Amino acid sequence: MKEKNYKKTLLACYLGFVTQAISANFTPLLFLTFKNTYGIGFEKIALIPLVFYLTQLLIDFAATKFVDKIGYRTCVVTSQVVSAAGLALMAILPELLPVPFIGILIAVVLYAIGSGLVEVLVSPIVEACPFENKSGVMSLLHSFYCWGAVGVILGSTLFFTVFGVSNWKILTLIWAVIPLYNAFNFISCPIERLVEDGESMHIKQLLRLPLFWLLILLMVCSGASEASMAQWASAFTESAMGVSKTVGDLAGPCLFAVFMGISRVIYGKMSKKLDLIRTMTACGLLCVICYLTASLASLPILGLAGCAFCGIAVGIMWPGSISISSQKCPKGGTAMFAFLALAGDLGATVSPTIVGNVSNMFGGNLKIGLLVATVFPLVLIFSLIILNRKFNRLSK
Repeated sequence: MKEKNYKKTLLACYLGFVTQAISANFTPLLFLTFKNTYGIGFEKIALIPLVFYLTQLLIDFAATKFVDKIGYRTCVVTSQVVSAAGLALMAILPELLPVPFIGILIAVVLYAIGSGLVEVLVSPIVEACPFENKSGVMSLLHSFYCWGAVGVILGSTLFFTVFGVSNWKILTLIWAVIPLYNAFNFISCPIERLVEDGESMHIKQLLRLPLFWLLILLMVCSGASEASMAQWASAFTESAMGVSKTVGDLAGPCLFAVFMGISRVIYGKMSKKLDLIRTMTACGLLCVICYLTASLASLPILGLAGCAFCGIAVGIMWPGSISISSQKCPKGGTAMFAFLALAGDLGATVSPTIVGNVSNMFGGNLKIGLLVATVFPLVLIFSLIILNRKFNRLSK
């Protein structure tokens, strides 16, 4: 009997997260281009990320109902196909439709569906593979979102510098090739069941479990701790350092993503020697220090350091929360992973809005907004302490 090649599964999942990074990070680089090319106002452009994240949230929730019925392979192949279609249509529909903005939104909805499916499916697919040291494998897996984000920002910046922003449609089609290629990887790679039929917990059972709600809170805080800084990193760098938007994009979100990726790779390599809950607690403390440094430091360079090193602090929070959930609730099944993705996305959607609104209340002072966001890693720390004390045994 031929041995199954789970490395091919892992490669497909790596590229799945790269696809998600393309979906989340490429279109924002074109906002000004959309304004200049199609005459779309910023009030409409602001709807693009809102539609993206709301669609992703809806898919996270809907996945609790349909993934197990349809099957992992069909759903994950679909995620790559619709991601590729969405990116390709981004370059085509605005020219075909009488209202270009409608074409852009249709494309966004399509690749947001793909992104949401990736978030729900890729982690349990890897968790179901017979790898040793799964928390380390999970951390390394999630690092590919970071490397994908860095690659999109740097690659797009280089492309626009060499060929001009006017050729953005060509680059959009180039990025679409990655999920299209990866669809064939998912068609042929081995995919195992996370939990055997009839053994996974039902949604009602999960909702009645106190442990489940603590894991959800952990995931909300993980998403919020990451997104509060990530979404405002460019604006913070521009205002604190007094640099251009291009430099702000590279020094802010790009540097943040690099440090976050490094953090996940390091933990992936050293996880056998580290206790996950203690490591996440230490990262929570570092995250608090980074937020306080960014918001209270008088020297701009210290503020930038707080922003960058926050990437290290939040790096293992999302994958670590997933690994803890798998350990503490091993029969949670697909529904649990879908709810975890929903919780993480909810935190990542709400927290940047809170930072922005608080900043506006104080005359556009972004430092005050980031100071308030310190509450998210603090709640994460207390959640981990409760988890360690109250649920120190694996749930049966």
